[in-house]
Order: sequence, then C-alpha cells, then structure tokens
Amino acid sequence: MAKQPNQDGLFTLDTELGGDVTGYLLLVDDVPAGFTAITEQPKACFEVCDFYIVPYFRKNKLGRDFITVLFADLGGSWQIKQVAGAEHAVKFWREVIGDYTQQQYAEDTYQDPKWGRVTRQQFRH
Repeated sequence: MAKQPNQDGLFTLDTELGGDVTGYLLLVDDVPAGFTAITEQPKACFEVCDFYIVPYFRKNKLGRDFITVLFADLGGSWQIKQVAGAEHAVKFWREVIGDYTQQQYAEDTYQDPKWGRVTRQQFRH
C-alpha cells in the first residue's frame, strides 16, 4: 500500500529524528531541496535511514554532492539499504558510493527485520 499524505498534505518520516538519529536538510537558495536521516552507532558507524531529493532538484547531482559532503564530514563506516524493487535507488547508491570509494565497497542482499529484502552497500573510510 502506498504512503498517503496527512490532512495537511505532508508525509510522515519513516525514521523519527532524535536520540541516535540526526536529520540533515539540503537548502538551495533557502528552498528545501532534500533531506536525510542518519543513525550513528558507537565507534562512528553510520546508516543512511532516509534520503530524499525533491524531484525538481534531481538530475543535477545535488543528491550526490549532499551525501558525499556528509560522508567526508562524518567519516567512519557506513551502510545504506534499498528496499526490493527500488532499482533506481540501487543504481543511484552504487554510482555514488562507487565513485566516492573508488569501487572499494561491499554489497549484499539480506532480509532486514524492518524493510524486508534489501540491497545493502557498506564501506569504511
């Protein structure tokens, strides 16, 4: 079943911010262009839990630039997951992480307790 907006036309986040989850907002000329929610575990282990770029801002590498700045600023080790059927997301993450790590990353698929079957990329700085 597809997500629906609330009565104000807003969608709820799949990941609540707070605790070990930090949200980052991408602004372009003071206009929200995207966001990400990143979980930090001990020893600088990060997971991208949500990532979204407004369609108007796609295709010009803003998403790539946004997340690679966070990779560089936060350092550590990373994992990013895409749900089954999200081939556009898998392609995006493979390209971004491949370029960022010079193809030095691991990828697998597994049954995630929350998301079901996922493709996962992992890398360490």
